Amino acid sequence: MPYELYYWDGIQGRGEFIRLALEEAGAAYVDITRETGSGRGTSAMMRMLKGADTSHTPFAPPFLKDGELLVSHVANILFYLGPKLGLVPENEGLRYAANGLQLTVTDFVCEVHDTHHPIATELYYEDQMEAAKARSTSFIDHRIPKYLGYFERNLANNPDGDRHSVGNGLSYVDLSLFQVIEGLRYAFPRATRLFDRQYPLLVALRDRVRERPNIARYLASPRRIPFNESGIFRHYPELDQDAV
Repeated sequence: MPYELYYWDGIQGRGEFIRLALEEAGAAYVDITRETGSGRGTSAMMRMLKGADTSHTPFAPPFLKDGELLVSHVANILFYLGPKLGLVPENEGLRYAANGLQLTVTDFVCEVHDTHHPIATELYYEDQMEAAKARSTSFIDHRIPKYLGYFERNLANNPDGDRHSVGNGLSYVDLSLFQVIEGLRYAFPRATRLFDRQYPLLVALRDRVRERPNIARYLASPRRIPFNESGIFRHYPELDQDAV
C-alpha cells in the first residue's frame, strides 16, 4: 500500500518537506489532492479534516496515512518515516537530535510565513503590506542569521563530519535544510545573495542534496510544484533587501 499524503493542491508549503523524504527514498506514495477519482482530490482531504473518516482528526495538513495509521505535523511525520525510509541514524539519541532539529525548522518556517502575513492569516497580503515590510526587515536582519547560524554551527560541530546534520549519512533534516535554502533564495534573492560566504556548509549541503539522483529527477519532474505566491516562501520584491 502506498503512503497517502494530504496537503493543499498547487503549493509546496509544509507538504514539500514530506515529499522530499518520500522522493529521496523512492517510496510509493499518492499526493491525494492532486489526484482525481473516488477518495481523491481536495474534497477527500476536507472530509478527513472534518472528522468524517477518522476518530483522531488532524488540525491541519500535512498529514500522512499509512494503512490505518494517521500521522499529522511535519516533524511528527518525519520522525515516523525516518526509520522506515532509512533517513535517520539507528542510534536512538541521534533520532531525538534529528527530531529537535526538525522542530527548529518548523519554528523557522512559521517565521518565514509571518513575513508576508504578520497580522492575520485570514487577511490578504495587500491588507498588511506595511506591517509585512517591518516584519521582513527584522526577519532578514535578525532571524535569518540566528536560525541559519545555528544550523551552520550544528553542521560544523557534527562529530561525524560537516557533510550531514546528524550522524554520517543523509537524513530528513538535510532534505529539509535544502528546502529552507531553496525557499529563502526564491523569496529573498537580495538578502540571500551572500549565502555562499555566510553559510558555506549549508550551501554545500544544499548543493549535494540537489545532485542526488532521486532528488534531481524529482526537481525536474511535474511532481515538483514551482514556488509561487500562494505558499510559505513568497517573493514580494518590496519585502526583500540586502542583508546587514
